[in-house]
Amino acid sequence: MYRSYLLFASLSSLCHCAVSHSQDVVSTLSFGQKDKISPNGRAIPEWHLSGDNHVPQILSDRVILTPPAPGHARGALWADAPNLENQWTAEATFRVGGQDRGSGNFQIWYVKDGGPTIGSHSVYTVPSFDGLVLAIDQHGGRGGMLRGFLNDGSTNYKDHHFVDSLAFAHCDFHYRNLGHSSTVQIIHDNHGLEVNIDGEHCFSCGQISLPSGYHFGLTAATADNPDSFEVNSFIVTKTTSTAHGSPHQQSSRSEHHDSNNAHRMPNAPEQIPDRDANLIKKQEEQFADLHNRLQSLSHQINSMYGEFEHIAYKIEERHSELMNKLPKSSEDSVMSLSRRIEGLERLLRNIEKDLSGKDYSGHLNDLRNAVEGVKGAHQDLPDTLHHIVKGSAPKLTTFVFAIIAVQIMLFGVYVVYKKRRDNAPKKYL
Repeated sequence: MYRSYLLFASLSSLCHCAVSHSQDVVSTLSFGQKDKISPNGRAIPEWHLSGDNHVPQILSDRVILTPPAPGHARGALWADAPNLENQWTAEATFRVGGQDRGSGNFQIWYVKDGGPTIGSHSVYTVPSFDGLVLAIDQHGGRGGMLRGFLNDGSTNYKDHHFVDSLAFAHCDFHYRNLGHSSTVQIIHDNHGLEVNIDGEHCFSCGQISLPSGYHFGLTAATADNPDSFEVNSFIVTKTTSTAHGSPHQQSSRSEHHDSNNAHRMPNAPEQIPDRDANLIKKQEEQFADLHNRLQSLSHQINSMYGEFEHIAYKIEERHSELMNKLPKSSEDSVMSLSRRIEGLERLLRNIEKDLSGKDYSGHLNDLRNAVEGVKGAHQDLPDTLHHIVKGSAPKLTTFVFAIIAVQIMLFGVYVVYKKRRDNAPKKYL
């Protein structure tokens, strides 16, 4: 897989170098034609990125205008510089994925004043505009549709009772969950306007002539079940006044369409038959042959890139299936631990809120005084008990006097008793 990626990168760089000789890319109106969309990952040179209800994400190879979640998100990408060319070709490469019943819309704008006027609006919410918009959504219920709208600033699309009736052309376009990117090509020259999808004709109109000085832009919007709109590149090139599709290119396409397709990869581009160099005499024929072969090489590389994306999508899908088959006991344990940690965090926040909302200095001072009082009482308790015991203990002299007093009392009683006995009359027998 890694070798295939290196091969694809090498072929891509070869293709870009070859195409630069035959097509003049307007660098100020383009992005994604080089290795990285953004040099710093924060902004796209010469473009302005904005979003509602989310911040669009810039990756190395794509810009995510709307994420898979949440819904009701909007993203917009507008060129800072106006288009100064009268004849031009614009190619938008993008990818859309989401749920089975996902919803959303994607717009390619070429309008006056650009971002300041349109912002992140869709064709259904924009008040008015002056220019062209291609809307891609699930309109019609047939898997997707691309429709073209024109306005000279006189029609308010937001207040219109039936915006779908304002489309001047349309074609079916199955763009969701393809596993690879899709390319919408807009060609504007002296012959009018032509729109192609992945190299196939969508619609054309020879009566349309768009002025120069307008701005290119890309917007996406989602609803309740969102789709993820990812833009890989937007490349604007100068074109000549040749007819839409040269005769040689058209003949080679028809010959290839009738050839045997058994050995081709799915969605493989057409092959140009070999020609003897001696048969090409004129310079115009040489340029046409070189142009067609370089374009065929570019389509083949795009097809390879699409196949690589399809393989990556299948690998990711298989990985998701294997992950779903794994036991969820560890996941439940982690979720339970996470809930407990969240509960502790809430408790700590409540305690912090309670402590910060009340003044406990008075209570702390009272508690400190009470502790100091108890401490002092405990320290003086031995001395106090000693004094109490010492003061309450009987003295020795008191005890001696008490004994003497008792003896004196006993002696006095004895003396009184003896006198009474001596004075008592004696009885003689």
